[in-house]
Amino acid sequence: MYGKCGDLESAKRVFEGMTMRDSVTWNALITGYAQNGVWDKAINTFQQMRSEGTIEPDNITMVGVLSACASIGALELGSWIDKHASQKGVRHDIYVGTALIDMYSKCGDLDRALQIFNDMPLRNTVSWNVMISALASHGRPQEALSLFGRMREEKDKRVSPDDITFIGVLSACVHVGWVEEGRGWFESMRAEFGLVPKIEHYTCMVDLLARAGRLDEACKFIESMPEKPDGVTLGTVLCACRKFNNVKVGERIANMLLEVEPSNSGNYVISSKLYANSKRWEDSAKMKGLMRERGVVKTPGCSWIEGDDQVHEFRSGDGSHYRAGEIYLMMDLLCEEMRIEGYIPNLSLV
Repeated sequence: MYGKCGDLESAKRVFEGMTMRDSVTWNALITGYAQNGVWDKAINTFQQMRSEGTIEPDNITMVGVLSACASIGALELGSWIDKHASQKGVRHDIYVGTALIDMYSKCGDLDRALQIFNDMPLRNTVSWNVMISALASHGRPQEALSLFGRMREEKDKRVSPDDITFIGVLSACVHVGWVEEGRGWFESMRAEFGLVPKIEHYTCMVDLLARAGRLDEACKFIESMPEKPDGVTLGTVLCACRKFNNVKVGERIANMLLEVEPSNSGNYVISSKLYANSKRWEDSAKMKGLMRERGVVKTPGCSWIEGDDQVHEFRSGDGSHYRAGEIYLMMDLLCEEMRIEGYIPNLSLV
C-alpha cells in the first residue's frame, strides 16, 4: 500500500520492522522502488535479499529487478538474473522473457534481446511491443517495421497490435524520416485497427514532421489534436525550430511551453539559445532573466554506473563520491588527450 502510494520511507519502515519476511514481502518493496523510479534502491534491496540467502528470487522478483536494471543500464546484474532464470527454468516465462528483452535492449545489447525474443516459445502483445520499440530506438527502423508485419500475421489470439505497438511503429518512421508512411500508419490506427490515437501518437507525428523541417505542418497537427498539447509535444517542435533556426515558429511554441511548463528549465534554455542563434541577444538575455525571476533552476544531470555488484550515482558538479579525486583526475587526463587529438569545443551556443 505504501509503495503504491509513493510513500517509500514508510514502506521501508514497515519492512524493517517485520520479524519474518517471505518472497512476497521482498517483492513488494523491490517493485515499489522500481515503480517509483528509485532504481538504485530496488537493486540494493535485491542485493540484500541475495546476501541474506533465506529467500529465493522468484519470477516477480526478477521482473522487478530487471526493470530497474533496464532503467539505469545495470547490464552486469541483468545478465546474472538471466543466468539465474535459466538455471531455475523460468527464462522462457513470458513475463521474465519480456523483461529480459527490455533490459538487454535498454542496456545496448540488442542482439541478445533479439535472441531471447526469437527463443521465446510464447509471446504476448507486450513482448512484440518491447522488441519493435527496441529496434526503432536503436536506429533499425526497417527491422522494426518488418517485425510489425510479422506481428500482424501472428495467429495467436493473445497477440494483436494496440496503442503501444503504434508508438513503436511511428517512432521507427521518425528515425528513418518516412513522413508519408508514418502518416499512413497514424490514419490506419482508427480506420483499420479501431484504435483511437492518444497524445503519444500525436507527439510522434509532430516529431516526424518537425524533424523533416515541416514546422508549419507540425503546428497545424498540434492544432488538430483533440486535447491540449503537453510539454513533450511542444518541446519537440521547439528543438526542431532551434535546429532549423525558425525563430517565428519557435517564439510561438516557446510562449505556449512557458504556459504549460513554467518550471521546466530546459524550455528557457532552448528558447534563449534559439534567440542567440539569430543574434537577438537582448531577447536571449530576457529569457534567462525570466528564468531567474521565476526562480527556475536547471536540474543537474544524473547518471549511474555499475561496478563490483554496486550501482554508483553521480550528479553534475557533485564531489561526494569516495573516489571523487581519482575520478576528476582521470577526467582531466582524458580532456588533455582529447585536446592533443585535435578536439575543439563548440562554443557557438555559449
